[in-house]
Amino acid sequence: MTTEKNVEPIDSSFFGHPKGLSTLFFTEMWERFSYYGMRALLILFMTASIQEGGLFITVVSASAIYGLYTGAVYLMGLPGGFIADRLLGCQKTVWYGGLIIFAGHVVLAIPSNDTFFIGLVLVVLGTGLLKPNIGAMVGQLYSKDDKRRDAGYTLYYMGINIGSFLAYLSIGPLKEQGLWHMAFGLAAVGMAAGLIQYRKTIYKLKGAGAEPTVVSSPKMIKISWSIITAFLVGLALLVGAIMTGSVVIDPVVIAEYAAVLITAIFILYFAGIFFLGNLSGNEKRSLSALFLVCVASACFWAGFEQAGSSLNLFAQDYTNRFIGSFEIPTIWFQLSNSAFIIMLSPFIAALWINLAKKMITPSYGIKCALGLIIMALGFLVMFFAAQYAASGMKVAPYWLVATYFLHTVGELCLSPVALSAVSKLSPRRFAGQMMGVFVLTYSIGNVVAGLLAGNLDPNNLSQMPELFLHICLITIGVGVVVALFTLKTSKWEKLADSPEPVSVEKALA
Repeated sequence: MTTEKNVEPIDSSFFGHPKGLSTLFFTEMWERFSYYGMRALLILFMTASIQEGGLFITVVSASAIYGLYTGAVYLMGLPGGFIADRLLGCQKTVWYGGLIIFAGHVVLAIPSNDTFFIGLVLVVLGTGLLKPNIGAMVGQLYSKDDKRRDAGYTLYYMGINIGSFLAYLSIGPLKEQGLWHMAFGLAAVGMAAGLIQYRKTIYKLKGAGAEPTVVSSPKMIKISWSIITAFLVGLALLVGAIMTGSVVIDPVVIAEYAAVLITAIFILYFAGIFFLGNLSGNEKRSLSALFLVCVASACFWAGFEQAGSSLNLFAQDYTNRFIGSFEIPTIWFQLSNSAFIIMLSPFIAALWINLAKKMITPSYGIKCALGLIIMALGFLVMFFAAQYAASGMKVAPYWLVATYFLHTVGELCLSPVALSAVSKLSPRRFAGQMMGVFVLTYSIGNVVAGLLAGNLDPNNLSQMPELFLHICLITIGVGVVVALFTLKTSKWEKLADSPEPVSVEKALA
């Protein structure tokens, strides 16, 4: 006699994935529209002359500020993950983060340079709440053994790049006309669209991220909110002092210290979870494999984030942007990355699935090493382009397009796979915090990227080829090292799906 068990059908209503992915896909798409649109303007606005409506800051200082801003955006992902895990849950944290981002872009749209840095601070705080937790919720839509996880993150990643593509396309012409603050206002419109969509379709998440993953005592909740309040008050006082001139800072020195500090925070927080998180042996081995992915990620973003700084300036100042009588807007070169991602994402996602069907599943570490090396080859292209520019010629557009193509292939090999690794290899009770810790690798990479871009001295172009060559060689070296270590850690990655072995003592207890 047999009995039929009621098996819940697999949710595959959004291109073969859970319908909750559509909510996160479109929310992140519009949030990235606002973020990348503003990011593409940032260094160009700061280095533009007063007559052009800019701030007229030197390249080295503007690059450091750019690195500090983009690094701080991701640094705040650590407290953002804690707030979601312990206080609000992912769903509410994403909502409040989006509201703060919207407020920041509204402030940036005000035609006054006095409020510019206030807008940046608000975007930093809001993105820290939204970014790590929306990524964590994607992972919560899948079970541990769901083979669609990597493909789901790749699809989610395509939404990010649709948003950035639309941002570059619409904001580029506004920049060429000097309508800086109107462009910042367009970013606010994008964030508003994301918030409306998120609120109307949040039911599709079916409770994923609705509650904190760790139940805190009333006393701990009170202490946590007191610390958050004290931090915000202190930040407001510091920003006010800088704006009034009471405190004068050197952005380059601050960026150098920030790179060291953020790296130290990453190591200490990761070590705290590893040694003090009461983890099982398999969980510790999985985290060891994840640490290698984090190292690869930090190095990758230090190179990749040249797109908004040194490559952006290269497009503006050293690239022949004319096609006949039409001048290509500077920001449109970054369309290459978004367009390539949109075109290539389905093929990369299908590649991982087809390899899995054939029982060929490259480890997370191998995929990340491959992404690093391919991205490095893009800087080899820029090395040759920079040699032409250093000789006084403006180079053809295809040099940058080729660089962005290689960077895109490397990004697709590493970034969505790394996000998937965090969601799979992290202990579930630390899911939000581990996503926040991982986002610190973006922060480290962005601050270092800003410092590297500061070496692009317009008055000493002979150093430019050397800058790109150094980035290329260092990144290839890190990729090779990661690949070698993966020979050991690839076995540990599989332990995330394995139950912890029971000792003889426990079995007899």
